[in-house]
Amino acid sequence: MKRPGGRAAARLDALAAERSLDPGAVESLGLLLAMVRDDARAATSVRDPAEAVDVHVADSLTALPVLDRAAPSAQVADIGSGAGFPGLPLAIARPGMQVHLIEATRRKCDFMETAVAALQLGNVTVVNARAEDWARAAGRERYAAVLARAVAPLATLAEYAAPLLAIGGLLVAWKGARAEDEERAGAAAAAALGMRPLTAERVRPYPGSRAHTLHLYEKVRATPAEFPRRAGSARKQPLGA
Repeated sequence: MKRPGGRAAARLDALAAERSLDPGAVESLGLLLAMVRDDARAATSVRDPAEAVDVHVADSLTALPVLDRAAPSAQVADIGSGAGFPGLPLAIARPGMQVHLIEATRRKCDFMETAVAALQLGNVTVVNARAEDWARAAGRERYAAVLARAVAPLATLAEYAAPLLAIGGLLVAWKGARAEDEERAGAAAAAALGMRPLTAERVRPYPGSRAHTLHLYEKVRATPAEFPRRAGSARKQPLGA
């Protein structure tokens, strides 16, 4: 399998310059785009590499400055990872970072496991579990950062992430336009879970992109033992709503 050419290749080269990626990372990102294009198990409707290089890869890499400060060589969890975004591009870009892709759907995990093997990513582990169950099984207070892209409202994400984070760790949540009500609920949930909102950073992953925001929360104290609640509760009855 060859990395895509044309616009996708040109954009990857531009991202390499912008994000200080080495040639091996560019090659791996190109192969990942080819796998997303060709493998029906990839959980996305955006498969054309010319579009996916921006929608998936460039968007994922907007968190690099945050992770370079907070977790350059630590364990990071990507919850609801789907087709592996943002976790796979970030793991490719920073091979010193250990990334766990946490996904409840077995079929999606099958694709990610195939991608990890094909790209020989020794710093990536696929975890077939719900975030709540993983926190109770082996993930509690294990991670320096938890990533969530297109997963759930902020209040729900706070409950998914807080039990997984070590004190001082960060939740990084990809969102679109800012929403006052959602942010208010997220802050209330965070307070109950031992976290606090830090910033909502406007990012521009690619030319022409609109309303892309990274929300950052810090874990400042231990999460109460009753969290996470039973799987599904955080989505059905979010804290702070």
